[in-house]
Amino acid sequence: MEYEQFDRRLARECAKAFSQSTGLGCTLSDKTGRAFDEYGYGCESCGMCAAAGASHDRCVQAHIYGMTEAERFGGKYIYFCPMGLTCFVSPILGEGGAEAKITVGPFIMVEKQDFIACELTENVRLTEAQKQAAVQVLENIPFVPTERVTQLSVLLFMAVGFMNNVSAENRMMESGHSEELQGQITSYILELKQEEAPPPYPFEKEHVLLQCVARKDRDGARRLLNELLGAILFVDGGDMELVKSRLYELLVLISRTAIENGADAEHTMRLSHEYRYRIGAFTTIDSLCLWLAGVVNHFMDDLFRFSDAKHANIIHRCTQYISANYKERITLEDTARMVYLSPAYLSRIFKQETGVTFNEYLNRVRVNKAKELLRRRELRMTDISLAVGYEDQSYFTKVFKRVAGMLPREYREKILVSRKD
Repeated sequence: MEYEQFDRRLARECAKAFSQSTGLGCTLSDKTGRAFDEYGYGCESCGMCAAAGASHDRCVQAHIYGMTEAERFGGKYIYFCPMGLTCFVSPILGEGGAEAKITVGPFIMVEKQDFIACELTENVRLTEAQKQAAVQVLENIPFVPTERVTQLSVLLFMAVGFMNNVSAENRMMESGHSEELQGQITSYILELKQEEAPPPYPFEKEHVLLQCVARKDRDGARRLLNELLGAILFVDGGDMELVKSRLYELLVLISRTAIENGADAEHTMRLSHEYRYRIGAFTTIDSLCLWLAGVVNHFMDDLFRFSDAKHANIIHRCTQYISANYKERITLEDTARMVYLSPAYLSRIFKQETGVTFNEYLNRVRVNKAKELLRRRELRMTDISLAVGYEDQSYFTKVFKRVAGMLPREYREKILVSRKD
């Protein structure tokens, strides 16, 4: 059984207390997405993927991506699953980074009818039968206002942060993996001592280690790392500061390899910068070597590509933003700024994910809202135009005809006649 670098009992108590106090589902899972415990209506209980005929694996990848983003943004992150439901997460930390996570959700932040119209109809594009099944599932999913979600996310972050501090105190000394690691390093040092002359630094092993990291070969990377640690300690073991310097150089090489093979560059470089200072705090070789082994594992975790989950999350944030603010002036540039992307990049992935351009999607939402208002005879065209975000009525008419295939007045007459029949 693989050693767990977090206190699962304490994590269970944290997830259970948060669920019972907020009424939201909480799932405790490891960094690979394997769920340990679920309290309330969580992702494991949610039938939305099954109703839509979609693979649950996509949700697992979205949750793992959410955890990596939570690490990047300081311990908390709000995101959307592939079905458009909202979750937020805080990572449970080990010495090498996130070892597990508490995920809260799913829930929705918009009214159910808006969710059905926007997510289930426009974005996910379900068949009528699938949509009906999804609507039934939606009855079990709670609604949480946007402003409350932000505060709840902060609350989870504080609870998990407290738990991380409590768990960290004795983590290394209690680790059976520490004894195994030290045994492997000691064994290699004994091999080196049997050689007639002090061997040079094994650059060839360093090169093979980096190849193992690139291939995500954990066993090979662990073995070679231990041998490199043994070589460094054999030569420089009496000088703790020199050992730290050599190990940081090795970390830089590993981080560059991770970036070259698909890890998030900004996230990896930030971690590398943090590790530079963390190395300086260690006072024993044992704790330093155990920490380094965890770091290498973490870099290999970051080699998993979450582009699909990342793009899905970004698009959901954009579509939710449009749904909530269609009455206001919305531009691609402002929306791109909200999701920390360049307008050109957002434009490209928006078209890839939705099949339409950003402006086409915005116009569709506004026209659909206008159709609802056109059912009310007392509303003037100018009022409807302003209500859905168009200051120029003639432009609104032009857009409406292009999207709906008829003029707004023609649509109103058609609807009113059908109501009489």
